[in-house]
Amino acid sequence: MTDTTSPGVQTSPPTISVKPVTLAAPNRGHDLQVRVSAPTSGRDLPVIVFSHGFGQSIDGYSPLVDVWAGHGFVVVQPAHLDSITVNLPPADPRAPSIWRIRVDDLTSVLDQLDAVEAAVPELGGRIDRDRIAVAGHSWGAQSASALAGARVLDAAGTPGPSMADPRVRAAVLLCLPGTGGAELTPFAAENFSFMNPDFADMTAPSLVVAGDHDDSPLTVRGPDWFTDGYRLSPGATDLLTLLGGEHSLGGIYGYNSTATTDGSPERVALVQQATLAYLRTAVDLDARAWPAMRQDLASVDDPQGRIDSK
Repeated sequence: MTDTTSPGVQTSPPTISVKPVTLAAPNRGHDLQVRVSAPTSGRDLPVIVFSHGFGQSIDGYSPLVDVWAGHGFVVVQPAHLDSITVNLPPADPRAPSIWRIRVDDLTSVLDQLDAVEAAVPELGGRIDRDRIAVAGHSWGAQSASALAGARVLDAAGTPGPSMADPRVRAAVLLCLPGTGGAELTPFAAENFSFMNPDFADMTAPSLVVAGDHDDSPLTVRGPDWFTDGYRLSPGATDLLTLLGGEHSLGGIYGYNSTATTDGSPERVALVQQATLAYLRTAVDLDARAWPAMRQDLASVDDPQGRIDSK
């Protein structure tokens, strides 16, 4: 397995984490609050904008954020309107549009990187705006996939407007929801009409991560539903499948998270190492990182997962 301290991958400097940083969002009804994590040293730092899953918060996903920030990335985590910290009432008139507002949140972060930098004085002049990636988990993966080019089909099966962002060079999509229509359970079809993606225009280079035991109540298909983005998009060239992994992928929500159903430090370590390697190669920090990760995982006798590429 690739060691994140091996040659080609920098060792971890101390990191800083600042919250809340408040960004302007005049048409949102709430200001957009984000958490910013970054290494204390280094320049020309690439950016990851991370979209949390349903009901999560900017305090979540520390096992991933800590590793990414510790290895040279600025990680910005917006609090979407469905976050437990916002506590939006179900009857709020914005509720049906949250899926779209989520995507706008990610774009807004990219639009306001100057404000992010100004709010965290230690970051002054250190962000590389030409090296931007998006990432997300579950609903957050669907939100992030929109910036990579995925669209939402309407009731007639027509793709909606593109929300792709040319500033995004790569995406990491963890437990990305699959196709809609007959693939959804009645509950999902009734309550989540936006969960009807079209991946044909998802052209940004993307890594899809899925658990082969992720049995979702949203689909009648089973765990392979979460691989649709890999199978159906031209940009998702790589798929990491976590063997025995459920929706929390071993515990990426947070250290000792009570929401983890398949706790496995080894599984989390694989997600950390693989996503870091993919991102470092995708934003041109280290061309060897992802090929080495693929080779190392293929050579393990009893691996925690496998990588497929196309």
